[in-house]
Amino acid sequence: MTMQAPGRGHERTLRGSEGFTLIELLIVVVIIGILAAIAIPQYASTKGKAFDAAAKSDLRNLMTAEEAYYFANNTYTASTATLQTNNGFELSAGVTATIQTGSGFYKADASHASSAACFRVAYGTGQVGTIERVAGSSAGSGDCGG
Repeated sequence: MTMQAPGRGHERTLRGSEGFTLIELLIVVVIIGILAAIAIPQYASTKGKAFDAAAKSDLRNLMTAEEAYYFANNTYTASTATLQTNNGFELSAGVTATIQTGSGFYKADASHASSAACFRVAYGTGQVGTIERVAGSSAGSGDCGG
């Protein structure tokens, strides 16, 4: 029978301790940083596309409201407020639109305040109502210029 010195069996050794080392924690932090560096630009890009989609969707709805107004009044209107009153047309939050009318045609521009893009649609007098992005326009004004 061997005797053990008092306190010897109850000592903690460094090899038996549990937990993460500083190197392991640093590696995890670096991996999270790399993932964030990839994800944040993707999120910003997706947000911009959503703003552009809202402006284009509002232009499609504006076209429908203009045609309904024309059917009832035999003329187009240059007022989004008139379209709202007569046809229930509403712009999405952050979207601004302008309408120009002439004899048998209209041209409408729309853009979102948080997007650098402006979109235009023209209908009547040889125009077919295709929504197009206008380059070099001011963001968020709802007027693509020209």
